[in-house]
Amino acid sequence: MTAAEIRQQFLDFFASKGHHIVPSAPIVVKNDPTLLFTNAGMNQFKDIFLGNKPAPYKRAVDTQKCLRVSGKHNDLEEVGIDTYHHTMFEMLGNWSFGDYFKPEAIAWSWELLTEVYKLPKDRLYVTVFEGDAKENLAADTEAMDHWKKYIAEDRILMGNKKDNFWEMGDTGPCGPCSEIHVDCRSDEERASIPGKGLVNNDHPQVIEIWNNVFMQFNRLKDGSLEPLPAKHVDTGMGFERLVRVLQQKQSNYDTDVFMPVIHATEKLCGKEYGKTEKIDIAFRVIADHIRAICFTIADGQLPSNTGAGYVIRRILRRAVRYYFSFLDVKKPLLHELLPVLAGQFAKVFPELLQQEDFVKKVVFEEESSFLRTLDSGIRRMDDFMGGAASKNVDGKTAFELYDTFGFPLDLTMLIANENGFKVDEPGFDAEMKKQKDRSRAATELDMGDWTVLQDQPSGIFIGYTSLESPAKVLKYRKIKAKGKEQYQLVLDKTPFYAESGGQVGDTGTLDFDGEIITVTDTKKENDLIVHFVDALPAKPSGTATAVVDASKRKNTERHHSATHLLHAALRAVLGTHVAQKGSLVNADYLRFDFSHFAKVTDEELAAIEAIVNEKIRENIPVVIKELPREEALKLGAMALFGEKYGETVRVVTIDPSYSIELCGGTHVGYTGELGQFKFITESAVAAGVRRVEAVTGSKAEVFVNEQLQQLKEVKLQLKNPKDIVKAIENLANDKTVLEKQLASMEAKQAQQLAATLPQKAVTVNGVQFLGAVVEVSSADMVRQCGSIAKDLLTAPYVIVLAANVAGKAQVAVLLSEDLVKDKGLNAQKIIKEQVASLIKGGGGGQPTQATAGGQDVSQLQQVIEQVKQIL
Repeated sequence: MTAAEIRQQFLDFFASKGHHIVPSAPIVVKNDPTLLFTNAGMNQFKDIFLGNKPAPYKRAVDTQKCLRVSGKHNDLEEVGIDTYHHTMFEMLGNWSFGDYFKPEAIAWSWELLTEVYKLPKDRLYVTVFEGDAKENLAADTEAMDHWKKYIAEDRILMGNKKDNFWEMGDTGPCGPCSEIHVDCRSDEERASIPGKGLVNNDHPQVIEIWNNVFMQFNRLKDGSLEPLPAKHVDTGMGFERLVRVLQQKQSNYDTDVFMPVIHATEKLCGKEYGKTEKIDIAFRVIADHIRAICFTIADGQLPSNTGAGYVIRRILRRAVRYYFSFLDVKKPLLHELLPVLAGQFAKVFPELLQQEDFVKKVVFEEESSFLRTLDSGIRRMDDFMGGAASKNVDGKTAFELYDTFGFPLDLTMLIANENGFKVDEPGFDAEMKKQKDRSRAATELDMGDWTVLQDQPSGIFIGYTSLESPAKVLKYRKIKAKGKEQYQLVLDKTPFYAESGGQVGDTGTLDFDGEIITVTDTKKENDLIVHFVDALPAKPSGTATAVVDASKRKNTERHHSATHLLHAALRAVLGTHVAQKGSLVNADYLRFDFSHFAKVTDEELAAIEAIVNEKIRENIPVVIKELPREEALKLGAMALFGEKYGETVRVVTIDPSYSIELCGGTHVGYTGELGQFKFITESAVAAGVRRVEAVTGSKAEVFVNEQLQQLKEVKLQLKNPKDIVKAIENLANDKTVLEKQLASMEAKQAQQLAATLPQKAVTVNGVQFLGAVVEVSSADMVRQCGSIAKDLLTAPYVIVLAANVAGKAQVAVLLSEDLVKDKGLNAQKIIKEQVASLIKGGGGGQPTQATAGGQDVSQLQQVIEQVKQIL
């Protein structure tokens, strides 16, 4: 069977058992502060398990894109080293929301594995939870009794809490689980050593393929467990492992899930898979990582230096390091694999094929950038080793290579070993721990447990039609982020829009019988609407009047409706390849990111702006309807990649021939309410992604008036010329002429000054030492004087020139090459270790020549004496 057939059989089997087939949620998580990525099949159903919203169906089945590279579930460092860990993987799952429980889940899993997939029963083992006295949890004898109907009792193993009690995180839904393991060893090996003792012992051929989780509890902040409102079934079967077992392979990577990419990589690098362990690891890393990179970008997460974007950048750079170091490929390779991957998953995850050109461009630019950084890092390593006093790479330098240049410790150690150096691993680990501690402190969010006042379904949003409403607090909790304490409130109904789809959350007030509580923000936590306040009311159980800041909401709506007009205009002017890649709409401005491979010209911006303003003047009604998702898509409504849409969607139409989009945000009634539209900026965000910012309404009026005022002031400064553009051009030309004249004068002065310096040189231990405080007008002149003076001295020499340039200290250190090579001196090291701290500044350069700048000009003579002491 092919992988595609295996996947389809799973879906068809549970559909025949009354399960609704649901699409995979995006791999990038939104509206959940506890997760960056979907790391388990149950993530998209979390609110159902918690009882925050009703289930739209009692039974479901899906294949879910998952990513495990951070937090509790972190498999990154094992990926490629072994044959069964992955960053991105598919989780096949069947779900019961308060419907069937252990008997059916166990029976159907056995039926599918042994009767449909026809796995030999004598190769299967199951585990059940043995209980935990500390948690006051009894053994799962119910699951044990049901398993006895299908499998011999000696193949049912008791598992501890670590293996057989599933928890999504430190808090949240959890419960006992029953795993199914398969022994893939040869008959001879199985006869020699029974598989029973190898289950859950990290044997590469005795592996878990399915986990039946019986959701019964919710883990609270204090560690205690409370029963969930209803019992649920959450199962997960690793698709890649299942395919490996059914295709009788020794490795997940030997299946048709990964081999197409591995074969394509072989052609690109000219090396063969299956010959050398180190090279094989590189092939596996690439085959795994390209999936995580591409599907995450397709779902809307661009590589960046923070958050989820940084995780993707790390994965991509890990893949690049492997092909750079072990496959001897020094040019971008990953982007070439994209067509293979997109075609392979076209029917199950079509979003990658639909965005193939865009994702390919992003990956190519990221690879190219990192290859340049790798080259810089290697030069940095060479410079360090060239000027090192001992054959040791200290922990700080090793960490700098990791943090700045993306060098993993093993790459630094590899280069060091080739040059007879050793790396201070404990020092590196200490620096890494410091960074992690800083990062954790900056992002740590401490959330208390909910205090429940009324136990009922919550979060009815009425803000589309009303900005004021009576409301009751259903529950609240204390949170602490970056040292600040706040509270979160959940209301039975609310007019406050929760941040979503790029639109910021509403602010306003809650009036508790005269006690005014300010709502500083409104966000979503999954499908829960959470109101942020700085203080609790004296009587939180009382009835409040919830009032949204109407002015802020109206300005935000203007900017949101403007993004719809803008999106359509961008496609009209730039082409239909344009797709939204992110947005921010608030009361002050809008920001819109979109796919496009070139800078938007001034002429194109003017054309786009003209279209939007024309639609504003037409005063088109903004029509909003709720429709079945498929019907909306048939009408031509635009959906955003990476968004999870329900069965019923909200469709925003501004002239059916112009703009139809799926959108949950709030909008104006007519386009005329926008007044006018004006671009502020256009820039690049990432490879293939441009960003524009714009304003509407009164904000546009203020912006235009400010620009006109600035123009007026410029004209005054230029004595009100008739042609202001020509006047500025003349001014720029004059400046260029003067700068050239100044540079020529400085060069002559430097020549004259430098000619007088050699007579100040003294001999120290056989080395000519020239140290002087010089009077110059620029930092560049300090460097010029040094460069001229060195040609007037005989080696070996050390030159230190210092100057007070407009109140700032400037220092240049120059060494003859023989001192660097034979004596181990290093100008860059001298600047950093001897000079920078004295002048309260910093600097850098090369082993033979380096410079520094600083704030303290009182220490210039001391700088010279300090360097002289080295000799």
